[in-house]
Amino acid sequence: MVSTGREQRPGRLGVLGERNFRLFFIGYVSSLVGSAMVPVALMFAVLDQGDGTAAVGYVLGAETVPLVALLLLGGVVADRLPRRVSMIGADLVRFVSEGLLAVLLLTGSAPLWVMLVLAAVLGAGQAFFNPAMTGLMPELVSAERLQPANALRGVASSTGQVVGPALAGVIVAAGGAGWAIAIDSATYAVSALCLLRLAIPARPPAPPSSMLVQLAGGWHEFRARTWLWVIVAQFATFNALCYAPFMVLGVVNVRDHLGGAAPWGVILAALGAGSILGGLLSVRLRARRPLVIATFGAALFAAPVALIAVPAATGVIAAAAAVAGVGLAIFGTLWETTLQREVPPEALSRVSAYDWFGSVAFVPLGYLIAAPIAALLGVRTTLLAAAVWAAGSCAVVLATPSVRNLRGRP
Repeated sequence: MVSTGREQRPGRLGVLGERNFRLFFIGYVSSLVGSAMVPVALMFAVLDQGDGTAAVGYVLGAETVPLVALLLLGGVVADRLPRRVSMIGADLVRFVSEGLLAVLLLTGSAPLWVMLVLAAVLGAGQAFFNPAMTGLMPELVSAERLQPANALRGVASSTGQVVGPALAGVIVAAGGAGWAIAIDSATYAVSALCLLRLAIPARPPAPPSSMLVQLAGGWHEFRARTWLWVIVAQFATFNALCYAPFMVLGVVNVRDHLGGAAPWGVILAALGAGSILGGLLSVRLRARRPLVIATFGAALFAAPVALIAVPAATGVIAAAAAVAGVGLAIFGTLWETTLQREVPPEALSRVSAYDWFGSVAFVPLGYLIAAPIAALLGVRTTLLAAAVWAAGSCAVVLATPSVRNLRGRP
């Protein structure tokens, strides 16, 4: 009998008892922690070379531009090729680019232009990896365990964002930024090796057509589902007009009124802890109307934004941030699972690419406009407006019949 990689182990492993998902998860967690180390390591590498604070922004921004520019192409490639092939290729490219940067930093210094190019390669790899990953999940696990698999993936992502930067700080302090980058490079090799060992039945080959035709086909599937494009459009504005002001202006209000970096660290830690808890709760969550529950979860983010605008006491804001983290994690799990169940498998990566594009493309714009708007309206008013939009945009989504009427599957 040919192995499908879905044999289950006895005991309480749940979805981790399925071999394919277990292998994927090991590699994914490894690369997540490594990736979360990179921003901290790059910041110190740039500053240690005397390139200045502006150069920090250039290097960090260099990753975002190719990510946004290549996402749609990444979705097309993932639907044309076996999805794990696309993911392995992305991992190997990032393994080489990060390895080269580590060698340069450990043996001397890396010119700023080289760091910019290698950061761009990192973003390009992510553009090909992410849509393929969304499309691969239904191929990794049995249908009844798709939601727990997405929930654990969310837990891993939230945990990586907490552990990675802290680990990077320790490694940079002990041995320098080059070692942190070298470890990140190695994690991509681990991820590629785990993906290589997956046992996944081959998909039927896609009908021969040009990439433009396939991209248009993905757009057709995307716009044919009102619930899909409404929520993607909402999150495009949500990230630009709510999340970005929270990150840019929230730290300003906390610094000015609550005592500086320590309270802000507490608030972000609470948000991260809530995200981990929300992911764990999502493993067993059964939602009859998943998009309704998901949207209510996203609306909870309005509370910490409004409380920072006031500002309330640090403990109150942190509690609200923790609850918001739970809500956002539940949203992420239910959204991914709904996408994977409702979109045809042969178009899933392309549709996911449009989703990723909507989520990512407008975040840099939000960062850019937050300060000018605050200069015009004031920090408090801008944050309150962000909170109103966080709640109001969710209300608009809930008023959409196809969002309310879409039913979950047992």
